[in-house]
Amino acid sequence: MDSHKRDNRKVVGVDLAGSPKRNTGICALKKDSITFCTIVHTDQEIIDYIEKEDPNLIAIDAPLNLSPGRKLMKDKNGEHFRPCDRELLRRGIPFFPITLGPMRLLTERGIPLKKALTPRGYSVIEVYPGVAQDIWHIGRKQDGLSKLCKGLQKLGVKGLNRKMSGDELDAVTAVLVGQLFLRGKAEVLGNFKRGAIVIPYTKEMAQFSL
Repeated sequence: MDSHKRDNRKVVGVDLAGSPKRNTGICALKKDSITFCTIVHTDQEIIDYIEKEDPNLIAIDAPLNLSPGRKLMKDKNGEHFRPCDRELLRRGIPFFPITLGPMRLLTERGIPLKKALTPRGYSVIEVYPGVAQDIWHIGRKQDGLSKLCKGLQKLGVKGLNRKMSGDELDAVTAVLVGQLFLRGKAEVLGNFKRGAIVIPYTKEMAQFSL
């Protein structure tokens, strides 16, 4: 389907795992309701889901760019931090550099996934659900899934249930950030050419206002 025919209110959120052997949470948001939240594994399952939902925007919790000076992850001459990472450092927001351990695998999976989606006409952004959850004061999944689920519900999201996994709830968070981005209510750290992370404006923490 051509991008101009896509519903401009539908967003897909992806909490990407570093390996297809691990669970990737994925969900779609239409208006104020989660339409389909599930667990997938392979890249093809992710692409199939996205093509079925045909969203206006895809928000992925994974690094989607290499650091400046790196053409490959194994290139040791490049920098460890992207512009968006340096902004996280400046603000005192904890994160794992893309060159560190499991983040290497996640980055090496995230970048090709974006490259597979953009030729299909999809807009793709990188998000950081943990930061959004901190801004909204709803707790992260390690603080308890029930607390996180209730926090998301208080933001006005419908279609959630207590059986959702942490991966699914992070995907829900990602999709909310994507919706805010479409509405001009999210901040872009860094730049999209060299690496950008989208987070909610602090002023949006009280109510998502779907």
